[in-house]
This record gives sequence, C-alpha cells and structure tokens, in this order.
Amino acid sequence: MITTNKHIEKLDEFVLCLDEQRYYDAHEALEEIWFPRRFENSDEIKLLKGFINASVSFELRKQDKTEQGEKVWKNYLKYRPLLYKITSPYINQYHFISRYIEKRNLDF
Repeated sequence: MITTNKHIEKLDEFVLCLDEQRYYDAHEALEEIWFPRRFENSDEIKLLKGFINASVSFELRKQDKTEQGEKVWKNYLKYRPLLYKITSPYINQYHFISRYIEKRNLDF
C-alpha cells in the first residue's frame, strides 16, 4: 500500500511531468498509485485512471496522433464527474489536477 506521503509525492510528480510536457512520465507516476489498486471498485481509483488517460491523450497528441488522443480524452471526461462524488484526503490535490489538466488540454 502506498503511504500518504508517497501518494502526495506521486500526485506532485504527475503535475510536474505535465508541466514539463513529459506525458508518458506523468502516466507512469500515477500508475504507481493506480496499478496496485486497479481492481478495486472505487471512484477514487477510477478518477486516477481518468487522470492517467488525460496524460496518455496528451502524449498521443504530442506525437500528432490527434484522433487517438481525442478518443482517449473522452475516457478522461467519462471519469471526471467522479471528482464530485468522492471523499478523499487528497480531494484538494485532485481538484487542482483536474483544473490543470483542463487548462493543459487547451494547449492542443
């Protein structure tokens, strides 16, 4: 199980990677949190999957694979409403990440 500090560290790493346009690395940062818990029926885990999808979408569009990137972006959008359904000690970070992702999306 990832400790609280590790969780926050990975969320911060995700944002830093997005900021530096290292979208694959952003995906990898959150995968460390998501992967061990991927089979849980948890809205929080699904939200993390959505964030991962957003970074994959950015990477695909960075590689000029616009159609595939848009398809994966729709997966992010599918999970985004979960942000308003979860209770988590990380909710403030999740809201920040969601706003950051939406802003980054405008760059494409």
